[in-house]
Amino acid sequence: MSIEFGRVTRVYNGTLSKLQGCAAIPLRLIVGYGFMAHGYAKIVHGPEHFVGILHAIGVPAPELLGWATILVELVGGVAVLVGAFVPLVSVPMAAVLLVATFTVHLPYGFSSIKLMAVTPAGAQFGPPGYECNLLYLACLTALVLGGSGPLSIDGLLRKWRKAGPLKVLISS
Repeated sequence: MSIEFGRVTRVYNGTLSKLQGCAAIPLRLIVGYGFMAHGYAKIVHGPEHFVGILHAIGVPAPELLGWATILVELVGGVAVLVGAFVPLVSVPMAAVLLVATFTVHLPYGFSSIKLMAVTPAGAQFGPPGYECNLLYLACLTALVLGGSGPLSIDGLLRKWRKAGPLKVLISS
């Protein structure tokens, strides 16, 4: 039994070491898509509605900051999705998350899902807390500290700097 356990452990460790670099891929896909979806929703529902919300909660220069937020969510989301300049785009993305946390979500507590009632029309939820914002911040931090992983623009640029663009193109 211990021989079998040792074999399973070696296979597990070997597989894990090969896949550890891929951990960034699902983080990039989820965070990138999430930011893009939020930015796109603001465009589809009319940017003026988002600007109105910012004005109502007392954000200075709501029109400028509203459009800046939309651009950060769309451009930052695409950049994270493809793994391009992640440390750079993470700064304004984190700023958007922190502002949203302290101006909108903090009064509603931690939990993002507050089931208020179940009616014949379906589940009714209360306002979301700051839980998802913290999860996004944790994912961005992991991507900045751990790198964008394989299949990323950042990884390709790192190879170019190391080997030179011509060698990278020939080996691809």
